[in-house]
Amino acid sequence: MITKRLFDLLFVVPGILILSPLFLFCSIWIKLDSKGPVFFRQNRVGKHGKYFKIFKFRTMEIDSEKKGPKITVAGDSRITSSGQFLRKYKLDELPQLFNVFTGEMSLVGPRPEVPEYVSYYPKEIKDIILSVPPGITDLASITFRNENELLAGTSDPQQAYIENVLPIKLNYYVKYVRERSTWGDFKLIFRTLLAILNR
Repeated sequence: MITKRLFDLLFVVPGILILSPLFLFCSIWIKLDSKGPVFFRQNRVGKHGKYFKIFKFRTMEIDSEKKGPKITVAGDSRITSSGQFLRKYKLDELPQLFNVFTGEMSLVGPRPEVPEYVSYYPKEIKDIILSVPPGITDLASITFRNENELLAGTSDPQQAYIENVLPIKLNYYVKYVRERSTWGDFKLIFRTLLAILNR
């Protein structure tokens, strides 16, 4: 049976090479669109609770975390013009292929959260979820692909996320850890691509 690490590398190495023109296009657009670096880096909680820096294309103004909440909703004024497009088609997540290449993440697995939200994980659930590498996509990512729009309709997006969205995501994460398989990962990658194209 193919190991998860080998499965990731079989996809991510050719993926980075094939998508390199898209990386270049996105990088140039971001630089022309607004001041600041091309990439956004942020502490996330990985396997066994180890912190790592997640990579994303920058989609917001520099120092945006100091200008508003960590939760970003549709219509947030801090999002740049290029960022609107990159977020819509999930292109801002592409640099995480390098996190997969270095072994900090996997293609499929529970999405890595910021430490603040991991503190809301119940202890027994937290141990299960953090027993595997975090992923770029999973069933929760597909289900909540319109999360920004959903939270935009609430009076307190951060509280709505903690009380309503996060518990559902945790159930998906635990389900993934308990039922994960190579074939299951392949199907989730395929479903993710379909969900992006359908946008």
